[in-house]
Amino acid sequence: MDQDAFRDTYNAVNERRCPYEKSVLTDNCGCARAERFCIAEREGVHCTADAAQARCLGFLEQLRGQARFALRTTDAHASLPHAKAMRIQVGGLRGVHAALAPDAGIPARIDDVDGLLRTAIARFGGLANLPYPQIIQQIAAYKGRQSFRERRRARKPTEPGDDEPA
Repeated sequence: MDQDAFRDTYNAVNERRCPYEKSVLTDNCGCARAERFCIAEREGVHCTADAAQARCLGFLEQLRGQARFALRTTDAHASLPHAKAMRIQVGGLRGVHAALAPDAGIPARIDDVDGLLRTAIARFGGLANLPYPQIIQQIAAYKGRQSFRERRRARKPTEPGDDEPA
C-alpha cells in the first residue's frame, strides 16, 4: 500500500485520532479511551470520546507553549520531529504524575492518560492551572530510546579480553 493510499484510508477510518498515538503504540502509556486498529499491517489508535480527545489536545497545546525552551524551538505550532513529540507526550504525562503524587516515583509507563488528566484538572482547577514548571522538568529529563550508536558505545565487554581482537 503506498503512503498516500494509506493516509487516505487512515483518515477515513480514524476520524477521532488519539493525540497520544505515538506513546500508546510504543507502550509508554495506555488509556481507557484508546482503541487500537490495524490497516495493512500498520497500527493506529482511535479515541472513543470527544471530551477525552479535546482534553488531551488542550493539554498538549499548553505543553508545547510552555516547553519551547526545553525543546529548543521557538514556534509552538510547528510540526515536531518524533523524538520531541515523544518528549512532550511522555515527559508531560510523567510531569503530571509527579505533580499529583510528589512522593511517589516517576513511573516508566502511564497506565491511563485520560484518568490522569481528569484527576489533574479536578485537583488544580483546569489545564491552565497545572504546575507547568514541575511538568517541564520531566519533559527535559525524559530520554527516549537510545540510538544504535549510543547503545553500542554503552555496551561494555562481559569478560576480560573481550575488547581485544582475536
